[in-house]
Amino acid sequence: MFAARASAAGGKGGKFSVEELYGFNKKPKVNRGKSGKQEKGDGKKVAKEKEESLLASQIMEAARRLMERRRLEVYLKECDVTVQHTQMPYRNLGKSGLRVSCLGLGTWVTFGSQISDELAESVMTIAYDSGVNLFDTAEVYASGRAETTLGNILKKKGWRRSSYVVTTKIYWGGQAETERGLSRKHIIEGLRGSLARLQLDYVDIVFANRSDINSPMEEVVRAMTFVIEQGMAMYWGTSRWNAMEIMEAYSVARQFNLVPPICEQAEYHYFQRDKVELHLPELYHKIGIGAMTWSPLACGLLTGKYNDGVPESSRAAMKGYAWLKERLCSDEGKKQLSKIKQLHLVADRLNCTAAQLAIAWCLRSEGVSTVLLGVTNTEQLLENLGSIRVLSQLTPPLIAEMEMLLGNKPRNAKEVRS
Repeated sequence: MFAARASAAGGKGGKFSVEELYGFNKKPKVNRGKSGKQEKGDGKKVAKEKEESLLASQIMEAARRLMERRRLEVYLKECDVTVQHTQMPYRNLGKSGLRVSCLGLGTWVTFGSQISDELAESVMTIAYDSGVNLFDTAEVYASGRAETTLGNILKKKGWRRSSYVVTTKIYWGGQAETERGLSRKHIIEGLRGSLARLQLDYVDIVFANRSDINSPMEEVVRAMTFVIEQGMAMYWGTSRWNAMEIMEAYSVARQFNLVPPICEQAEYHYFQRDKVELHLPELYHKIGIGAMTWSPLACGLLTGKYNDGVPESSRAAMKGYAWLKERLCSDEGKKQLSKIKQLHLVADRLNCTAAQLAIAWCLRSEGVSTVLLGVTNTEQLLENLGSIRVLSQLTPPLIAEMEMLLGNKPRNAKEVRS
């Protein structure tokens, strides 16, 4: 196969050397003596062995990447999946200087639990190759196995640490009283445990995975500042905090010259809107808080998979998710399913899937820096990445039509009074 390509391309006498085939035209420099000649004897032999070893390792790595790419292409072809390359947009995370892909990959439920490590690696590879540079996890996900899986994959892939962003969340770390919450002790010890499982020197962002009424705000902010100053994290953020709590953390940071949070992780989709559309934009303009949103498909509800009941392989059928099944069977859930069917017609007009429309709808919101995706296979990931193409189709008239169908646009106090 390679000989045929070489003959067609020309080269020297119609052939390429192995080095040229893999793009290694320059040989590594060989140490020379003071006279400019190669060192003789053992020195010459060692230098030659090093040169051959380096060249062999480069060829093997290139061959491995090529084979991995070929296997992926064959697999996608067998699954009848067409890869459409889309330029990934990047946004500042809030008003910080950190640039993140507008779509990130989450590990909740999936890594270390619902999907195999091999599938997790395939998902991460496609995501990274598609421009996704944000990977989110937490100490509580699959009792720490999600962090372990993520860390193993990152180590195996060997991607430059400076080319991606890893975030984790601290709150639920174990059964002991001191292994949960936001005390200084657990923030520091919990993050050290996460770093050990991730096999990283630092995470880019550490999140407080809910507020803690038992820990004074000053203690929380001082602990977050400490782990940043120690090089264990670059930034810190909040998850599932309300606007008053975030504002308090910011005020404490400014009062004591500490590091304030830069973003909030919040649930956001068609039927969960108030926080991201009313409260976070105000915080963004006042103190620069960005929004990293999760569950854009409402645990799969918005894809239409539950229109005719609860499939056995769905999240609502899993152990520990009875609350989701109950929500689907409630009167409010039935109303939401009716609206979803109407939104499917909108997606059909745009020649996209319901999932792509729902994710693009999240991306169009002011202040949303990135949307975290949760997928169980490569097909879902490729479909969700296609939402970037749909974003440009969300014109004001189309958004107004979707608002009419949803009928739940949040209204602030001023609008209510008027």
